Amino acid sequence: MRVLLIGGTSHTGKSTVARAAAERLGFTYRPTDLLARHPGRPWRTPDREVPPHVAEHYGTLGVDELIDSVLDHYARLWPRIEEIVTEHAEGEGPGLVLEGSALWPSRVAALGAPHTEAVWLTADEEALAERMHASARYAEATEEERRLVDRFLARARRFQELVRESVDAAGLCRLDTTGRSVTDLVEEILGRRCRQGR
Repeated sequence: MRVLLIGGTSHTGKSTVARAAAERLGFTYRPTDLLARHPGRPWRTPDREVPPHVAEHYGTLGVDELIDSVLDHYARLWPRIEEIVTEHAEGEGPGLVLEGSALWPSRVAALGAPHTEAVWLTADEEALAERMHASARYAEATEEERRLVDRFLARARRFQELVRESVDAAGLCRLDTTGRSVTDLVEEILGRRCRQGR
């Protein structure tokens, strides 16, 4: 294996697991979010306010429209992702752990890159909500801020449903991260013990 792809919806643990796997393998870690963000999480952080266009995006679009928008964005990103994967799969130097929601299962299944493994992480709905609420400091948020977080969560849940369907249709691997340690997940991924639907 020279390339490990880790996909899934927001707050399933992709970044944490990918960093740990990269460290274990001595590979380079890279998130697809750095290629182009769409349009970003709709909550404040200590060093970032929510841009008006992000608030408008989540405040005015329904779940189906949000899904269509993000899937269109990922389709536009795919040629660059394919190029990155192929470069590392066929090249020399350190391998790559690439993670992100942009790694759509049916596209990965058709990729055909050598020495490449892929897994998608999922989490139960309660775990997704807890993780997202903690990240967004939901308890301290205003009513309007909570509304934007709720929209993002609804999109994440629907996105995860679509990921599960696509992963299972292609016979690929998915792991539920709910209640599991990062070490355990990395061991399962690197031990090739991951199976469809687990």
